[in-house]
Amino acid sequence: MPYVDGFVLAVPKANLEAYKEMARIAGEVWMELGALSYVECIGDDVPYGELTSFPRSVQATDDEVVIFSWITYPDRKARDEILAKVMGDPRLKPQQENMPFDGKRMIYGGFEAFLTL
Repeated sequence: MPYVDGFVLAVPKANLEAYKEMARIAGEVWMELGALSYVECIGDDVPYGELTSFPRSVQATDDEVVIFSWITYPDRKARDEILAKVMGDPRLKPQQENMPFDGKRMIYGGFEAFLTL
């Protein structure tokens, strides 16, 4: 079963094009280094819930969009190896230094898949 890294974050609408460019570069790096897939999605139907919701989870404001993304790997061991390489890749240094979003509000985690259809 694949291993999945998942992310939810808020991106200011004014920075959306910069985020897309950062994601394109990051996706190329992840795929080149062995990820099975790299997916970035812009929230289209993510209402602000009264108790929980995607926007609430990242404290999104009216001038931000919610991004939901995931990366898949063959397994946890491959993920750990690929992630170490990605974090050291010089192509990502400019993006890491000039993030077009508030990384403190990003939610992320690694998940072991138990069902794929």
